[in-house]
Amino acid sequence: MAEQGNVSGKVALITGASRGIGFAIAHRLGRMGAVVAICARDRARLEEAASRLRAEAIETLAIEIDVTRSEDVSSLVSTTSHKFGPIDILVNNAGTGVFGPFHQFGETEWNTVLDTNLKAVFLLSRAVAPEMIRRGTGHIINISSLAGKNTFANGAIYCASKWGLMGLTGAMAEDLRAHGIRVSAICPGSVATDFPGQGGKAASKILQPEDVAHAVAALVTQSEGSFISEVHIRPTRKP
Repeated sequence: MAEQGNVSGKVALITGASRGIGFAIAHRLGRMGAVVAICARDRARLEEAASRLRAEAIETLAIEIDVTRSEDVSSLVSTTSHKFGPIDILVNNAGTGVFGPFHQFGETEWNTVLDTNLKAVFLLSRAVAPEMIRRGTGHIINISSLAGKNTFANGAIYCASKWGLMGLTGAMAEDLRAHGIRVSAICPGSVATDFPGQGGKAASKILQPEDVAHAVAALVTQSEGSFISEVHIRPTRKP
């Protein structure tokens, strides 16, 4: 049975959704009545995630792609639209990070993080924007981080990607708001996933993937005429 919400029949595309935050978001939107397209690079985990969603009667399309490749992104959007119809909700969740003194990394690490955390958001958002503009509606939600608002030792490359994402999100919102498209950023603190750099924090004292999914649900059920540009999420208890 669908949860209460106004996304019944909407088409949601969530990147990096084979596990963790992305899976929690797909599950929440699916429970609210959306049909969901999920993508990731790990085929086995992606199919497992799709099976779990379908077991709850959530209509799901699973596509193995690399979100940093423009041709893959074009195929993802085309396949999703052909299967379900125009995309109503895009959640740019795919992300990665490396942590340590910046001068110990090379261009490979820089490119991997910036391409995944920033370039991919540009590619996906650019791919869905024209149809959203034509229809005069849509949500684009970028999963950023409190690292996009604060710097910390050993986080230079990751922070750079998330600070860039915040700038991209804000500018996208200005470009698209007149077309009825709402662009928002969600900035969680540490979340209990297998993402690197958690530093051994107790899972009971940090955020859960469902906390981020709840914020997404709040954004996509916002009443017309306004939008929330940023959401900062912190645990009730400090780690």
